[in-house]
Amino acid sequence: MALAAVLGLTSACSFGPPDPDQQGAPPNLPTPSSDQSGEADDPSGGSSEVAVTVLAKQLDVPWGMAFLPDGSALVTERDTGRILKVGPESDAEGLTVTEAQRLSEVQASGDGGLLGIAVSPKYETDKTVYVYYSTAKDNRVGKLVLGQKLTPILTGIPRSTDANGGALAFGPDGQLYAGTGDGTPTGSQAPNPKSLGGKILRMTTAGKPSAGNPVKTSLVWSSGHHNVQGISWDKTKRMYASESGQKKSGELNVIAKGKNYGWPKADGTSTDPKLADPLFSWTTDESGCSGVAALDQTIATACLLGKRVYLLNVTENGTVLGTPQQVLANEYGRLRSIVAAPDGSLWVGTSNQEEGGEPGPDDDRIIRLVFSDGGAGRS
Repeated sequence: MALAAVLGLTSACSFGPPDPDQQGAPPNLPTPSSDQSGEADDPSGGSSEVAVTVLAKQLDVPWGMAFLPDGSALVTERDTGRILKVGPESDAEGLTVTEAQRLSEVQASGDGGLLGIAVSPKYETDKTVYVYYSTAKDNRVGKLVLGQKLTPILTGIPRSTDANGGALAFGPDGQLYAGTGDGTPTGSQAPNPKSLGGKILRMTTAGKPSAGNPVKTSLVWSSGHHNVQGISWDKTKRMYASESGQKKSGELNVIAKGKNYGWPKADGTSTDPKLADPLFSWTTDESGCSGVAALDQTIATACLLGKRVYLLNVTENGTVLGTPQQVLANEYGRLRSIVAAPDGSLWVGTSNQEEGGEPGPDDDRIIRLVFSDGGAGRS
């Protein structure tokens, strides 16, 4: 049966119901097998609990997650090239997991393979899914209707062993954003406006530069990135992105049009006024954060080396309140993917079936977090 626990959390989190534009019905979630309650005061004078439930297990390096209108999730496996459908049905073991498609075009090695996934905002009519994937020579963004042929819409993103990026999501403006990696020893691609490496790209569903990009003929939205594996937007439409794999610091950045985020000149904060500083940074060994999710006023990021989820309480004007809180610290090993579910909960994917991981018999897993304040995860 799915594992469940309730943990005390010291924070000012306020996870409310999803915004009206979040699509999808709540999935049919399994009932937790056992409950333990804990409570802690937060700086605002309230208290918060988080319920932890294992929804799926025995996966192989789950990487990207995105929800369909019926409340089920599409989950990519990096090394197998499979797209899995998780839920909405459930059984005694948790949510049902079925293979939706295996992409033969994927050539996995290092941290490359089948990475990010995004569901078309018009999925009800076009049934289209977008993926970020590696071949032997490059990284690509492609589209497909499940069960049909994968068609690349963008090719030539630099391929490397350890920094392939892979973030993929539709923004509130309806445009498709992709986070890429620099992947060179010197960081030469990140500041180079002619390279797609070390960037956040903004494109149409045909893979062309979107109207309003900093340079009309370019896909580049922001530059100076080392390895962007997670992007998300909060309710104010502010964009956030993770930065992993740097020598000294792991970062959470607020992304603005045309900004340079410093790599390789800056690792963490910088004294150069031309470079954008991170919203928050941690030492590399306590971060290595990948996925990013936004719920109400809280930004969450899942970390591989840090083996935890950080929660940052961010005001509407972008100020971080207090100190980032932690959940799942050293409980489930390496954590990579994190996404806000339609019901207001967070889904987190482990990444223990890879180099550097110490997999248990149930790994890899998808874990659901429900926070008590604000009515998140009311299903």
